[in-house]
Amino acid sequence: MTFQAVPQQAAAVRTRPRSGEVAVPDFAVRFAGAALALAVATVHVADQGGITAFTSPSWIGWGYRLIEAGGVLTALVLLATARVRIIPDWAGWAAGVLLGTGPFVAYILSRSVGVPGDPGDVGNWGYWVGTVSLLVEAALVMLSVSMLLAARQRR
Repeated sequence: MTFQAVPQQAAAVRTRPRSGEVAVPDFAVRFAGAALALAVATVHVADQGGITAFTSPSWIGWGYRLIEAGGVLTALVLLATARVRIIPDWAGWAAGVLLGTGPFVAYILSRSVGVPGDPGDVGNWGYWVGTVSLLVEAALVMLSVSMLLAARQRR
C-alpha cells in the first residue's frame, strides 16, 4: 500500500471524515471471507471425524461433503475474483451467504425439531463444535451480506 503526502491546504479542506466510511484494502476483506469459508469447511471435517470419515445417515454425510467442498470453492472464488474477470465480484459473496446460511439453519433444525435419521441430536445445544460452527457461519453471512450491500450501493 502506498501513501501520498497531502499538502496542508488540502488537509484543511477535509476536517471531518465521512460518516460510515472505512478504508480497507479489498484483498484484506476477501482474505477474511476466504478464511471464514475455509473455517466452515474445517469445522465440518472435524465434526465428521476427519476427511475419510462419513457421518451416518448417509444423506447427512453427503451434506457435510457438500459443505466442505463448498467452503473450499467459495474461498477460491473470493480470492480469484480480483484477478479473474470472468467471475463477477458478487459471486463469491453470494456463495458465502449460502455457505453460511445452509449449515446454520440445518444445525438449528437438528437441535430443535430434529431431522430424519438423526433423532439423537435434539436438545444437544452444548456441543462445542456446533457452537464454533454457528459463530463462524454467522460471521461469514454478516461479512458476505455487508459486502453485497456495499457493492449494490456502489452501482
